[in-house]
Amino acid sequence: MKARLLVVLLICTFNIGCATISGNTPAEQKQSVNKMKNEVLTELFKVKPTTRSQVSNAPGYAVFSNVNVNVVFASFGGGYGYAKNNKTGKVYYMRMGELGFGLGLGAKDFRAVFVFHNRKTFDDFIKYGWSFGGNADAAAKLDEKGGAASAEGVLSDVTVYQFTKNGLALQATLKGTKYWLDEDLNK
Repeated sequence: MKARLLVVLLICTFNIGCATISGNTPAEQKQSVNKMKNEVLTELFKVKPTTRSQVSNAPGYAVFSNVNVNVVFASFGGGYGYAKNNKTGKVYYMRMGELGFGLGLGAKDFRAVFVFHNRKTFDDFIKYGWSFGGNADAAAKLDEKGGAASAEGVLSDVTVYQFTKNGLALQATLKGTKYWLDEDLNK
């Protein structure tokens, strides 16, 4: 059991580094976030072509890159993202953090796209950024090898698309997620 825990902690240490924005200056970091956003949307549009018009016609959308780690009873994660008000064209650079409780073991690197179906929901997300929910999944994927369950969820006025990039996890958790504006990148 101790050996398994050590392996998970090593994976966690490696993967948490993946959740940081690359670049030394705010301009380089913005460029990195924009690149991640473009890659994620390209993948989403390839897998589900109807989402292209859904994203472009929505009042706003957000794209996040997140690394999540689950060690027996605790789950935690962090990441960064990009949100855009389609009406005004204003872009927001964001951060996120997760904390959860439940059964599981593993780590995964995943992407999420939020499509907001009304302006108030988008504005509230930018202003308050809280989310709470449950999560159950299984993932075993490295680059293009392996498989992972991708999810599509429709919440109150928001559609969320999530897919795993890399990871090995089996978990069922209740978690809270906080999204907030990145002060350094939104100056």
